[in-house]
Amino acid sequence: MNKVQQLHPPQDTAEFAHESEQRIAELFDFYGIAWEYEPKTFVLAEGPDGLPTSAFTPDFYLPDHDIYLEVTTMRQPLVTRKNRKIRQLREQRPDIEIRILYQRDVARLFSRHAA
Repeated sequence: MNKVQQLHPPQDTAEFAHESEQRIAELFDFYGIAWEYEPKTFVLAEGPDGLPTSAFTPDFYLPDHDIYLEVTTMRQPLVTRKNRKIRQLREQRPDIEIRILYQRDVARLFSRHAA
């Protein structure tokens, strides 16, 4: 079993929130890039009771590159909310490297891969 297979479940058992996430995972597999799907949730805010009131779970973690990726191909109001959470995470945890892939980025990746 190679390193990539040990880091994540087979494609047919991983439950992705969106088809674009599955396609990104397949692209990572094709290029032999180790990845983990939604491995960690970062608490951004807590209520007076200590329970989380805001949290963010990036879509992918690439352990060989120590970077989190968020894939978004959604409507602009939802993208704005994700951008806000990513900004909060960067402010609270500047040690965390996180990038967001927008719809145009995802389309560009797949057009290059198909060529």
